[in-house]
Amino acid sequence: MPQIIFLPHEDICPEGAVFEVEPGITICDAALQQGIEIEHACEKSCACTTCHVYVREGGDSLNEAQEEEDDLLDKAWGLDPDSRLSCQAVVADQDLVIEIP
Repeated sequence: MPQIIFLPHEDICPEGAVFEVEPGITICDAALQQGIEIEHACEKSCACTTCHVYVREGGDSLNEAQEEEDDLLDKAWGLDPDSRLSCQAVVADQDLVIEIP
């Protein structure tokens, strides 16, 4: 099973986290299951950017971003090449390193 490694975030995950997940789960759902309270104002319907994360490693293994996600990401604060909406990014078979902006 792949691991998700969350880098420390001052407010949301001060110690960071490492845990295994089943492929097919979104990064957002995996984080929420582990008590990492990633904001998701639209209830994970790809209608906002509050669950924006940076996939620092393993991003090539994720499902490809759809046009709707790309359009929303253009509006996200702190957008960079590793940006994804965690509610849309589906874990595959590689470990991931995630940073919360």
